[in-house]
Amino acid sequence: MNLFEALVLGIVQGLTEFIPVSSSGHLVLLQRLFGIYESSLSFTVFVHFGTLVAVFIVLWKDLIAILKRPFSKLTFLLFLGAAVTGTIGIAFSDYFRTVFTSGQWVGISFLLTGAILYWVGGFPNGKKQIPQMSYLDAVFVGLMQAISIFPAISRSGMTISGALIRGLDRTEAARFSFLLSIPVILGANLLEAKDLVGQSTFSNTELLPIIIGTIAAAISGYFAIHYMLRLLSRGSLKVFSFYVFALGFLVLVDQLFFQYFFPALF
Repeated sequence: MNLFEALVLGIVQGLTEFIPVSSSGHLVLLQRLFGIYESSLSFTVFVHFGTLVAVFIVLWKDLIAILKRPFSKLTFLLFLGAAVTGTIGIAFSDYFRTVFTSGQWVGISFLLTGAILYWVGGFPNGKKQIPQMSYLDAVFVGLMQAISIFPAISRSGMTISGALIRGLDRTEAARFSFLLSIPVILGANLLEAKDLVGQSTFSNTELLPIIIGTIAAAISGYFAIHYMLRLLSRGSLKVFSFYVFALGFLVLVDQLFFQYFFPALF
């Protein structure tokens, strides 16, 4: 992986992790359309760590509050939502890995994401704040997040939508979604990082792309979180549905009609 590829993957990961257009779907498209491949597990782990840094920086007040009161209701809400997602992810890990590798469901998954964003985007703004959430609300959001394990289904889109369906205020829904990303991304990284045990050093050709990608993911993720919080304070998710619909349609057209001419794509 060269430095430009690392930069592109880092920027895309940071932006699409929090903007509801699916980071996994965009990375699949980049890999297949432009031949950019995440050639090492260490790169994947560190780039996801970069998105966590973005959450830490933007929502540091919430995190300090959790550290001061580790057994607060918010802690249990986040734990419950992450536990639901993690249980489903581990139970069906082989199936999800096969679906991700094949790329066959990318177009349909983009359309499904667009449909949910469009539908929920028409909801009136809720009144519920995070402290008023029930544990059933957290379970529902965790279930919605589990759907996003499929490639091209947005994690932030599903979790924000799930929170909105349960009556949360739009900005509060985004805050809960981004906070929930911490245990989920951290847990997934720990599962992947176990394969890095014993790999204590990296060559210069590996280390520099990892650094570039991680920094790019952190910076782009920081701006993406701020953008989403500002947008949802006065708008809805519907605006993203049109982009995801268009992308899903283009992918399906290629899969259905042009795969024989461009078999390297899908």
